[in-house]
Amino acid sequence: MNDHPSSWLRRGISEIFPDQPESTSADESLERRLLESDRPLRIKLGIDPTGAEIHLGHSIPMRKLRAFQDAGHTAVLIFGDFTARIGDPTGKSEVRKQLTDEQVAHNVKTYLDQVRPILDFDTPGRLEIRHNSEWLSKLDLGKILDLLSTMTTQQMLAKEGFAERYEKSSPIYLHEFLYPLMQGYDSVAVEADVELGGTDQKFNIAVGRDLQRYFGVRPQFGLLVPILLGTDGVQKMSKSLGNYVALTEDALTMYSKLEKTPDSLLPQYFELLTNLSPQDLPENPRDRQKRLALTVVAQYHGEAAAKQAQQDAEALVKGKTSQADAVPEYALSDVKFPVKIFYLVSASGLCKSSSDARRQIQGGAVRLNGEKVENVDLTFESADELTGKVLQLGKNKFVRFVS
Repeated sequence: MNDHPSSWLRRGISEIFPDQPESTSADESLERRLLESDRPLRIKLGIDPTGAEIHLGHSIPMRKLRAFQDAGHTAVLIFGDFTARIGDPTGKSEVRKQLTDEQVAHNVKTYLDQVRPILDFDTPGRLEIRHNSEWLSKLDLGKILDLLSTMTTQQMLAKEGFAERYEKSSPIYLHEFLYPLMQGYDSVAVEADVELGGTDQKFNIAVGRDLQRYFGVRPQFGLLVPILLGTDGVQKMSKSLGNYVALTEDALTMYSKLEKTPDSLLPQYFELLTNLSPQDLPENPRDRQKRLALTVVAQYHGEAAAKQAQQDAEALVKGKTSQADAVPEYALSDVKFPVKIFYLVSASGLCKSSSDARRQIQGGAVRLNGEKVENVDLTFESADELTGKVLQLGKNKFVRFVS
């Protein structure tokens, strides 16, 4: 905690607020508070588990949270299992669909599985995992009225999304006004010193500061991280736009997408998605693309899988596939489960017969998601075990399973 924070704090940060020189009081300077605090600071990151898949854009605040962990501070990861029932209205042109408790619980589990390669789950005192239903479900009407009294309707309508919907006479439901107040109350409940969020979260984080003052808690600092542009280099990374790289994707798919990152995006991707310094990067843009892909894939799949993915991607190109991510797909809807691996190798077209598939497996020529298949009778009970995975024969034959 005594290391000077300037070397890591501001990397990948769009804004710190309030942001004052170190010479000012610790209440106005985050760097000074980091240096002078006699305890680990509590760094809050709130996630509404409204979906089951995380992409690289979501990883950015997670990576900054890990940087605070490595500096000796406590990451407070809050799953908005209560606020997810409302849905963050920020930037939305219409009301969000409310989720069931079962959907929220499923999404929380998948989120935790996906962020394990990023956060430190093992060092005592480095991570708290909380659910805001712990405190929000206990608020009585008096406390809710108290919260509502801290903000005017005019202030709420100034929030991004609400103003646009109001001008268009689109419905704005009263429960949506509670969202920023509830997220802000999370900061009160966990006594956050710092809250991380995307640049679109400034309003909500500022509400947290105001509520902490109102309830007699030392106000938090806000750290805003950029919204990552997608692989198209035009719009923000989004699953709906198809310009995303999911953390759940196999190593080959992830590598193949990242090695085609537009030159204009390389500086941002290296800064936000890796720990590499500019002086460590190759001068040639093509080599930089490969270095980026290799580095990011290694974070989520390990170095061996990343190197294998690089070799497989090069094999696809040598095989004159037009794009390295254009791996042929095989629909699992055509498969009767349970099914053995040798049948899949044959039925997907990688081999001409099941007997040939058996020989190829025994000869060590078959891989599933980069791992060598050694058991010819390996059996899969359902499509869920295979969806999205890549089956490989030799150096340049591939097929991706789809549901």
